[in-house]
Amino acid sequence: MYSGPKWVIVGPGGRLFLAREVPRFTGQAEHALDDKGRLVVPVRFRERLGPGFILTIAPPDQCLALYPLTTWESVCERLESTPTKNREFRQFVRHLFAHTEEVQCDAQGRLLIAPKLRAYAGIQRDVVTIGTFTRVELWAKERLGEASPSDDEAAAFAAELGLY
Repeated sequence: MYSGPKWVIVGPGGRLFLAREVPRFTGQAEHALDDKGRLVVPVRFRERLGPGFILTIAPPDQCLALYPLTTWESVCERLESTPTKNREFRQFVRHLFAHTEEVQCDAQGRLLIAPKLRAYAGIQRDVVTIGTFTRVELWAKERLGEASPSDDEAAAFAAELGLY
């Protein structure tokens, strides 16, 4: 279970790093929903999400996202601190929170995904979970291909960011 920043991590060559407050998610797994619309969340993700977490939509992408409660709290703080609270802002917040649930996995590690959330993401049966930095994205397998860059596009963008 991920418990937050408690320790200093010793890296290569004895270099010290502080453990992060916000868990990082990496990796990908393919799943099939059961007949009741439940997804088995991979153990490595469950440990970092904690016993209770947030399931929501991930606009502008047509996927769902799982957030640890601490990460979701920072999303809420950013929304609360936004100086502009115009009609567009209120509509977005209303839309986002209407499609947000506080959830937990059952004893078998399964997460029930509400029908309206499955419909939003186009999830019928096959799901791909992807660790994306501070959240886990849930994609309909058919939609993920449309949202993924080619290897050349990814390499060009990584170079643009100065990662290579």
